[in-house]
Amino acid sequence: MSPSAEVADRSLSRRIAALALPALVVLAAEPLYVLVDTAVVGHLGRVPLAAVAVGGTVMSLAVWFGTLMAYGTTGRAARRFGAGDRGAAVAEGVQASWLALGTGVLLVVLAQLFAGPLTRALASDPQAADAAAGWLRIAVLGAPGLLLAAAGNGWMRGVQDTRRPLYYVLGANVLSAVLCPVLVYPLGWGLTGSAVANVVAQTLSGVLFLWAVVRERTPLRPVPSVIGNQLVLGRDLLIRGAAFQACWLSATAVAARFGVAAVGAHQIALQLWFFAALALDAVAIAAQSLVGAALGAGDEPAAREVARRVTIVGGLAGLAFAVLAAAGADVIPGVFTGDRSVHDQAAVVWPWFVGMLPFAGVVYALDGVMIGAGDVGYLRTMTLVGALGGFLPLIWLAYAFDWGLPGVWAGLAVFTLVRLVALLIRWRGSRWAVLGVTR
Repeated sequence: MSPSAEVADRSLSRRIAALALPALVVLAAEPLYVLVDTAVVGHLGRVPLAAVAVGGTVMSLAVWFGTLMAYGTTGRAARRFGAGDRGAAVAEGVQASWLALGTGVLLVVLAQLFAGPLTRALASDPQAADAAAGWLRIAVLGAPGLLLAAAGNGWMRGVQDTRRPLYYVLGANVLSAVLCPVLVYPLGWGLTGSAVANVVAQTLSGVLFLWAVVRERTPLRPVPSVIGNQLVLGRDLLIRGAAFQACWLSATAVAARFGVAAVGAHQIALQLWFFAALALDAVAIAAQSLVGAALGAGDEPAAREVARRVTIVGGLAGLAFAVLAAAGADVIPGVFTGDRSVHDQAAVVWPWFVGMLPFAGVVYALDGVMIGAGDVGYLRTMTLVGALGGFLPLIWLAYAFDWGLPGVWAGLAVFTLVRLVALLIRWRGSRWAVLGVTR
């Protein structure tokens, strides 16, 4: 490799790291705050803890919408930034902010109307359901801020500004983590204090991102045609996300039919899988920004080099997780439970879990490449093919023929393999590398 090529190689690696590492902190901030909130409320008793669990499940829908909004905005803004038009990139953030605000207000209204029926459907205990409804009616007031922050994260990643999102999200969540125990205990607000702390964090974060977009001095009026294009992209991401949710819920439902120990082991492995996915998503976010910018600049070789590099990084990150998980096979389940029967079932799941991680690293990286390229329709279709043609039939066959957890995780493995093959085929072709600024 020539000296100039080595310099370019190191420069790209630094750019990937500069985007991925702050994104990882931002991605981890909300789940870490949820852990703090859960720990604080848990000392109030079983009913408040159950209320936060049920209410938090409903609020996770807003988080899901926010993730989709951020991903969709990043690719569109990155293309315009790569084409040298920062103003147009920020304008994508303006329109995404309008969409976020409208969606957030709608969620607030729906929660006020349907919090009671929703929580009663999720909680069998009437006292817990009522407490969850009260918590949700307050906590949902933070939904507009949460979605504004997601839209802001999206356009800022698109223009490769990673520092401000890190400060905004981390600052708001640290403030709320300090505020939560103070409101719950010394001030005596109890469960209400938890909900208010959530609203404070999400609203503050949303206001900071809104302030950032206003400071760009880009026209702030809504443009329905741009919002419509964002909705089309969001629709495909939403369908793809719904396929994932159907898979995870079905896997848990089938695992539960093999006994308490089996579902406990499955839950441990699945939550660790989600944790690994969170870290690997940071690489995908770097791919979204860099691929979108390269294609917007009309530089297909640069886009392909980014795709190649993030795929390698994703695979190595997945391999690192696999090595750590394999080394901790006898220790990690004991962190979650002392039940020996759960440990025995975890030992059955572990080879599947470990073996899938390197492939998952490649899949998540290539997901980011295709989202950055705007090739979301293909992602949607291949996810549905993997879910409906491989994963779901396999795990229900596992239930019918009593294959146990190996059958469930074989379904997860097939789902990952189908997506891997589909993404590699697409990556090797040229249809994803559409140059210039798309609609």
